[in-house]
Amino acid sequence: MTHHGHFHWNELMTRDIEGAKRFYIDALGWSWEGMPMPDGTYWCALADGEMVAGLFDISGKDEYKDVPAAWMAYIAVDDVDDRVAKAQSAGATIMGPPFDVPGVGRIAMVMQPDGAMIGWMTPSDEPMPQ
Repeated sequence: MTHHGHFHWNELMTRDIEGAKRFYIDALGWSWEGMPMPDGTYWCALADGEMVAGLFDISGKDEYKDVPAAWMAYIAVDDVDDRVAKAQSAGATIMGPPFDVPGVGRIAMVMQPDGAMIGWMTPSDEPMPQ
């Protein structure tokens, strides 16, 4: 389990999922495993069989219309909801309510006061559903 305050996951926010998959297959030799989600498939990158990153499709999502394609890091936090409240008090914008991903954790997308994006997550102790 990743400890509070440590980086936990990296994700490419992109509008070109297939192009990104091809690029990382060709450039790094990654393979891809799809994870069904309520709004489509989330793609996990595998290096030597180990999950190392993900692809998040930002196309067609109004809240991300002004967000450029970019890599985003996620920091493990002890309690996403509590930390989101503290972040808002400190001037952050929360991109949407925290949400749960079974077997992954509870996640929030936070925009710092200067506009930089970061993901926070309380990692799950449960295994990912098959």
